[in-house]
Formats: sequence, structure tokens, C-alpha cells
Amino acid sequence: MIISAIGKEPGVLLTTQQEQMSSQALLREGGEGSTLPDKEELNRKIKEQKIVVDEISNLKKNRKVYRQQPNSNIFFLADKTQTLSECKITLDELKKAHQEIENSEKTKTKK
Repeated sequence: MIISAIGKEPGVLLTTQQEQMSSQALLREGGEGSTLPDKEELNRKIKEQKIVVDEISNLKKNRKVYRQQPNSNIFFLADKTQTLSECKITLDELKKAHQEIENSEKTKTKK
């Protein structure tokens, strides 16, 4: 989730770790012996993560990025490049999980 801060520093971007954590939890659900995550939920997470990556990518150089601590309303200053790379990794993992679902559906229809 991205929240634009209004106040002393307009345009400062806030990004939460809860979204990334829920995305990673969604990916873990697809492990061996368990059901794969809901395809619609995964598509929603992919769209959200694409928006996060685009927003962070398009920030001006002097803008700051803050990350929300899990289960808290406290935000800490984060490194913009590190946050961007983590968001891209999460997006790649979500896309990989989506592709696995697509492949499993194709094999089910072939049988």
C-alpha cells in the first residue's frame, strides 16, 4: 500500500511492509501439499505491486521513502534503491506464482 504524505514534505512516499509480507505469505501458501493461492487474489496483488514499483521508480531524486513497521503505525526512513529492489523481487515472485497457477491449470485441462 502506498500513501502520499501531506504536510511538511509533500510528495514523500510511504510504503508498507504489510503488503509485501502478505504477498510473501500468499506465495508460501502455494508450497507442496497445499492448495495454490486464489488466482484473483494473486492478480490483485500483482497489480498493486506494479503500482508500488512504478511509484517508487518515478520519484524525484530528492524524495524520501518511508517503510511502515509491521503491525504498527510507525514509519522509518528507508533507502529508496533498496526498497525499489525489494519491491521488484516481490513482483517477480508474484508473477512466478501466477505462472505456476497457469501451468497447473493447463495440465489439469490436458488430463
